[in-house]
Amino acid sequence: MTEFINTGSPGSPGSPIPPGSPIPGGSPLPPASRPSPETSSAPQGTPEASLARSTAGMASGVIASRVLGVVRASMTLAVVGTLLSGDAWDVANTLPNIIYILLAGGVINAVLVPQITRAASHADGGREYVDRLLTLAITSLAVVTVVCTLGAGLLVRLYSSTWTPDVRSLSTAFALICMPQIFFYGLYVLLGNVLNARSHFAAYMWSPVLANIVAIGGMAFFLAEYPHQAPVTSWTSPMIWVLAGSATAGIAAQACVLAVPLWRSGFRFTPRWGFRGVGLRTASRVALWTFAAVGVTTAGFVLTSKVLTYAGQAGSLAGLDVPGKISYSNAFLIFMLPHSLVTVTLVTALFTRMSKAADAGDLGAVRADVDRGMRLTAVATVPTTVGAFVLGFAATATIFPGNNAAGTRGIATVMMAMMVGLVPFGILFLLQRAFYAFEDAKTPFRLQVVVTIVATFANLASLLLPLRWIAVGVGAGQALSNLAGMAIGLVLVRGRLNGLPLGDVTRTYVRLGAASLVAGVAALVVQFGLARIVEGKLYSPVSLVAGGLIFAGIYVVVARRLHVHEIDDLTGPVLERVRRALPKR
Repeated sequence: MTEFINTGSPGSPGSPIPPGSPIPGGSPLPPASRPSPETSSAPQGTPEASLARSTAGMASGVIASRVLGVVRASMTLAVVGTLLSGDAWDVANTLPNIIYILLAGGVINAVLVPQITRAASHADGGREYVDRLLTLAITSLAVVTVVCTLGAGLLVRLYSSTWTPDVRSLSTAFALICMPQIFFYGLYVLLGNVLNARSHFAAYMWSPVLANIVAIGGMAFFLAEYPHQAPVTSWTSPMIWVLAGSATAGIAAQACVLAVPLWRSGFRFTPRWGFRGVGLRTASRVALWTFAAVGVTTAGFVLTSKVLTYAGQAGSLAGLDVPGKISYSNAFLIFMLPHSLVTVTLVTALFTRMSKAADAGDLGAVRADVDRGMRLTAVATVPTTVGAFVLGFAATATIFPGNNAAGTRGIATVMMAMMVGLVPFGILFLLQRAFYAFEDAKTPFRLQVVVTIVATFANLASLLLPLRWIAVGVGAGQALSNLAGMAIGLVLVRGRLNGLPLGDVTRTYVRLGAASLVAGVAALVVQFGLARIVEGKLYSPVSLVAGGLIFAGIYVVVARRLHVHEIDDLTGPVLERVRRALPKR
């Protein structure tokens, strides 16, 4: 688990920050900012079905954005490729995420967001207070953005390895145009949380869709007008501006579109420059430990980025198509799909319940929710792990059709290495939230240190591998760090909760694993059969669809036969929504 993603945005188009030592699924949500039972949409009951209904509701906006995000990633790879130009772009477009997540994990999520939420209960609805808070936050974001833009060249050098001057210059040019994303990421979260405090949730969930649409439009224009996957020295100023400018314009649109629902809700912003009482001094130890965990993650990512850019550069010099940083980022995008669509939404629903039970001192209820979360998330993560090895090559060839075969195979092998750690990644994400429910951010910080150390040693060890396998080694190191963090986290959670019913969880995982293996064998047979009758570029999408349908169908049937009731608990609410959406006869 060496990765975190853009916080606060359910599917934002910004590149994920590939690993070094991450916080699973994003910056941790500090207990100070957890939703109250009165305002949260999370279910307050206990049945798995009730929890799954909430998960299905929250996932709708995420699904739309993630689907468009995959389209955007596919088009990006068609534009820049998987060689040095792609790595130069990926480093530049990742930098705003790195800086923003440091801010989000510290001041924005830990201090400003809770203050905005609390201010809604003031006599005036918190208008004056929120005005002063937003004035300070927006001004600070602008200053940080300007400073980082001026230092773009230094940041590119920090996060890259042995690049030649031409590659570094191209990445710096990209970064100069991408850095304003820092400001708009922050603005998006601030305005979104003002909307949430006023009980307007839809726009915040769906505005990342607009960001993806703008970025996709920019890349469509690029593919129509300019050379595809151009070498480093062939990039012109218009090419750089179209690619980087459309990405930044998308993030700006994602933030600015929130002004419309804010205006309609009756909110009016007036800049106020009195900063006393905005709440910066109320940052608790929880917020400080949260920020420290994000800092550890960011430090670990420096080494990861250097290892991956080294692999890409060395491969280019040797005339090899070697997976580098952009290949790793796209592999991580696929890795994150089941986590973001199921685990994050499910655990988000559980978090409010665990927090309420922890406040009441009800260890049994927290223990039951941790047990429930581990079993329900496994319904998606266990088959995805097996399916990645069966369908991985067909999936990457289908998702990234504009790339060459060697490049898509490289992405697939890195993704497969990551997928070994998908199950522990999801469990660790859940365990961290269990500690946050008790307002304990120190233990998650310690877990993050363990994850970072394991990932760092794995990254260094990967340099001993042949060039083609360095990025795969980094992916395997991510899986190993996930496993280490999960193992230690389970021991600590059991101590905190006076036990944990791991026997039932283990039996559920074994049954799901058996169902997944049976489904995987059937999908392989289908793929081998199709290989004899379908040729060329048509084989991968046909193999993915046919093999995927067979895999999913047999998995569900076998899991039910093995009495895995969590299958119905998780899929039932989703199927019910589909039935409602169908036209009635």
